[in-house]
Amino acid sequence: MSRFQTLTPSRLNRDEFVATFADIYEHSPWVAEQAYDLGQDDSLDDIDGLHQRMADLLLSASHAAQLALINAHPDLAGKAAVRGELTASSTSEQAGAGIHACTAEEFARFTELNDAYKAKFGFPFIMAVKGSNRHQILAAFEERIHNSPEQEFACALAEINKIALFRLQQL
Repeated sequence: MSRFQTLTPSRLNRDEFVATFADIYEHSPWVAEQAYDLGQDDSLDDIDGLHQRMADLLLSASHAAQLALINAHPDLAGKAAVRGELTASSTSEQAGAGIHACTAEEFARFTELNDAYKAKFGFPFIMAVKGSNRHQILAAFEERIHNSPEQEFACALAEINKIALFRLQQL
């Protein structure tokens, strides 16, 4: 069990809680809102406890809500990254994986794969990139593009929950 270093979630009021955790799930404050509305207890002060609550909310949400959350994520090495339009968390995560250092050819490959993936699945490729480099990300892209839509939808949700855990661990 790992406690938050800088805050005690169970002591926050609703507005403070939502403001603190609103972007743990990319542009989807509803996850933090629902997590708070389930009631405050000491389990929220444990990173894994809060993560489990939030992950369960995502996995039990409607397909439409899940798809909206998936679609809230930016393309890896996409136009938003190039224009500097990512959230602070996404910028840091992509930079940590060395995506900002892609060659022109690698950016072109990311663009090609992003477009092909979205055409096939109807949502962006999601990968928790912490601990990976751009070469590993491209390899995962090239492998996963052959999955079924159902496999990729489930994989996207699992990757989003990994991203959320990494973000919670930064607090």
